[in-house]
Amino acid sequence: MAAVSWLLPSCDELPVGRSNKQKHVPASYQQMRQRIAAAAARLMAEDGIEDYALAKRKAVRQLGADDTQALPGNEEIEAELRTYQSLYQSDEQHRRIRELRTKALEAMRALAQFRPYLAGPVLKGTAGRYCEVELQLFTDDSKAVELLLLNRNLAYDTSDERYFASGRERAVPVLKLDWDGIPMRLSIYTANDERGTLRSSVAGRTIERAGIEAVAQLVEDDRTRAAR
Repeated sequence: MAAVSWLLPSCDELPVGRSNKQKHVPASYQQMRQRIAAAAARLMAEDGIEDYALAKRKAVRQLGADDTQALPGNEEIEAELRTYQSLYQSDEQHRRIRELRTKALEAMRALAQFRPYLAGPVLKGTAGRYCEVELQLFTDDSKAVELLLLNRNLAYDTSDERYFASGRERAVPVLKLDWDGIPMRLSIYTANDERGTLRSSVAGRTIERAGIEAVAQLVEDDRTRAAR
C-alpha cells in the first residue's frame, strides 16, 4: 500500500505534471505524519491556537520529530480537529459554536451596509477555545466602518494582513475588537472583491464565506439541534 512520506513534499507541494507516487516509503513515516496532525489538532482545540503553521511547529517539537517541510496538510489537521472535538469536547463545542455564530450574526446585521460575510473556524464549526469571529466586509469606504464602531463606543486595534484578492496580493486593513465579550476581526476588502475569490496564499484554498441569510440559517439549525 502506497504511503506519502512526511520527509518528502506533500502532494499539494509537488510541481504540476510530476508524479505524486512515492515508492518504498516506510509505514513509520506515515504514522509520524498522522501523529503530528493529531498533536497539532489537540493544540488547536485545547490551547486556542488558530494558526495551522504554528500548531504544526509546536507539534513537531512536542513529538521530537525531525524538522521537515513535509508536514501534514491543513486539511489533515482540520479532519483530526473535528474528530478530537467530537470525542472530547462535543457538548462544549456545540455551545461554543452556537454562541459565536449568534454573536457573529448580531454583528453582521449591525454592519449590514458593508456587505459582511462570516469566514474561518466559526463558519466551519471547528472554532477552538478563545477563537475569534472572522468577518469579511466589502466596501470602498473603510473609514465609515471605523466611524460606526466609534459611534457604538467600540475600541479597536488596526493592522494589515496580506491576502490574495482579484488575482493579486495586497494588504487588507484589519480591525480587531471585542464585540459584547467576543473577540472579533473585521477584514475590510474593496466592494469589487466581493465578486471574486479570496485566498490566504497563491496556492491556498478559496476562503469559504457565508452571508447574513446563510448564517441566520446556521444559527437556527444550531438552536433546533440544541433543543432536541
